[in-house]
Amino acid sequence: MKVRATDFLEYDKAKGVYRVSPEQAVRDDVEKHYWRHVGLTIMKDWRLYLMLVPMLLVFFLWRYLPMYELLSCFKVADVVKPVSQQFFSGFSYFKRLLFAGDQLSVDFWRALRNTFILSFYGLCFGFPIPIILALFFNEIRSNIARSFYQVLTYLPKFMSTVVMTSLVTMLVKQGSLVSGMGIVSQALQAVGFISSDVANAGLLNNPAFFRSIYQISGIWEGAGYDSIVFFAAIIAISPTSYEAAQIDGADKWAQMRYVVLPSILSTIVIMLINRIGSLLNIGYEKVLLLYNTNTYVTADVVSTFAYRNGMAGSAGNGLSAAAEMMNNVIGMILVIGANTIARKATDTSLY
Repeated sequence: MKVRATDFLEYDKAKGVYRVSPEQAVRDDVEKHYWRHVGLTIMKDWRLYLMLVPMLLVFFLWRYLPMYELLSCFKVADVVKPVSQQFFSGFSYFKRLLFAGDQLSVDFWRALRNTFILSFYGLCFGFPIPIILALFFNEIRSNIARSFYQVLTYLPKFMSTVVMTSLVTMLVKQGSLVSGMGIVSQALQAVGFISSDVANAGLLNNPAFFRSIYQISGIWEGAGYDSIVFFAAIIAISPTSYEAAQIDGADKWAQMRYVVLPSILSTIVIMLINRIGSLLNIGYEKVLLLYNTNTYVTADVVSTFAYRNGMAGSAGNGLSAAAEMMNNVIGMILVIGANTIARKATDTSLY
């Protein structure tokens, strides 16, 4: 395509010359002094940019700088030499984890399966609960009552993982903490859901109950805090939408279905993509504090596998880093796939 002078200049018939149009002059000035405008904007709002410095330091020190240690996935483990001076070993760690067939490989596949199952259950049962809570909060007309209930649901999120897992353990009374049965074990035994032998042994010592305890405690801990985003999207809906629905004869349930949910659909999609992106990123702290050797079959996840066999065991940091890297690569593939599906299905996506 040829560029002509008339694309950028306009002809002045009175003087018989070409000149730059006012609009083009403004565009040229903006392009010429772009970085000057950026600098002036930063100087004008320097307080806001100064507040970004701690966050940038946190991301650099705890997100980007540790990526250097990922080289240990491809290097021969040597505790004396730094990672940069270790010999390249190729994909030997990945091959051992995936195809060796020994006990370490079997444990890794079990941990990967448990990670996916725990995350999938959390997505199916934990993701809708904050949306339902936000809908219920929106229907409470008393601001005092709504604030009271919201604070009650937010509080568990601000407890440390150690405190939360200690409360869970006390409710079921695992033998290692306090002898006897907890109130939850007593209630389940009273209704005939579990036998006295299971209750006395401790629910956390039974592999069949670990996933349920993990998911229920996770919903109790984070559902209220996660509902903040959805509640903010709900209160941003224009009141005229509710008035139009009421004129058409819609009751409360119809308003939720035809007004509220379509209005916050974009927020739900974005949060769902983020949740799928972190589907396999289960923090090891909670699992590490709740599981034991009796529940490895259903409780051991990739993070605890890497900690137990790499950092705390004799397998080496290379294997633990390889396990975590495979976990993160799968998570990246999931978020890209979820974003692509969401963009084609709902025209809403992260990028």
